[in-house]
Amino acid sequence: MKKLRPVIIVVVLLALGLLAWRFWPRSHAETLSGYVEGEPLYLSAATSGTVTGLDVQRGDRVAAGAPLFQIDPGAASAETAQAAEALRAAQAQARDAGKGQRPSERAILEAQRAAARAQAHEAELAYGRVRTLFQRGFAARARLDQAQAELDTARAQLRETERRLDVAELGQREDQQAAASARASQAGAALTEAEVRARLLAPVAPVSARVEDVFFQRGEWAPANQPVVALIPDDRVKLRFFVRETEVNRYRPGRRLTFTCDSCGGQRAAVVTWVSPRPEFTPPVIYSRDSRDKLVFLVEARPDRPRELTPGLPIDVAPLQGR
Repeated sequence: MKKLRPVIIVVVLLALGLLAWRFWPRSHAETLSGYVEGEPLYLSAATSGTVTGLDVQRGDRVAAGAPLFQIDPGAASAETAQAAEALRAAQAQARDAGKGQRPSERAILEAQRAAARAQAHEAELAYGRVRTLFQRGFAARARLDQAQAELDTARAQLRETERRLDVAELGQREDQQAAASARASQAGAALTEAEVRARLLAPVAPVSARVEDVFFQRGEWAPANQPVVALIPDDRVKLRFFVRETEVNRYRPGRRLTFTCDSCGGQRAAVVTWVSPRPEFTPPVIYSRDSRDKLVFLVEARPDRPRELTPGLPIDVAPLQGR
């Protein structure tokens, strides 16, 4: 029995140590595991066509405004030219609607006015002669009335030609001018739309980014709205990691944290941007066996120098302390 006592003591100590290891509370200061993620930005053309130009390849870095690819612009260029000609025609019609008649047409009306003036002057002279004869008793009343009627007719014709000349100096009616102006505005909008569609055939990088993938090569047919190039903008590179439900209140948007990763060159900083409102079970790929089946919350953070990080890279995040 005395010989077994040391063995029993060792077994008891091992059992106590195992129980202590199993049930002793874990330190919450252990490193949180996660990874770098990049949200892709897909660039496509609104019109189907052949890829006639490709300025980037997978893995390239591009600056904001850098050209990416070109879809055959032949049809779009013809459409733009047609819209430009339609705009010029509509603008000419709008200008013409605000003008009077042509000089040659006004010259005809002016000649008619001169003839009407001459006829009115002649009728006035004839009326004066008849009135003098009537007053002396050498002309009948009917002859005076006829001369008066001829004078009135000549004066009326003169007023008519003068009004016609006044109207000739005016443009078309206000409603017609408004309609012509509206047609010109409509043609201008159609030209703008055609120019926008033409520009969409040659997209440029909206921000600084890395080229994640190229789906079509030069000479291939790209359907409309089908991505041709995928970018990962620097401002869409983020950290993703999981936090225990007992510690999630520490990770509020705006709080700064530190993390490390392989080949990152030391400790780096990031800012918490989002905390999931829904818990989930710990992904077994990330956490060890003893932390599985525990509720955790997904947290995202924006690193200070995202351009230097490679999406997919594993990271170790230092837990935040306090509230």
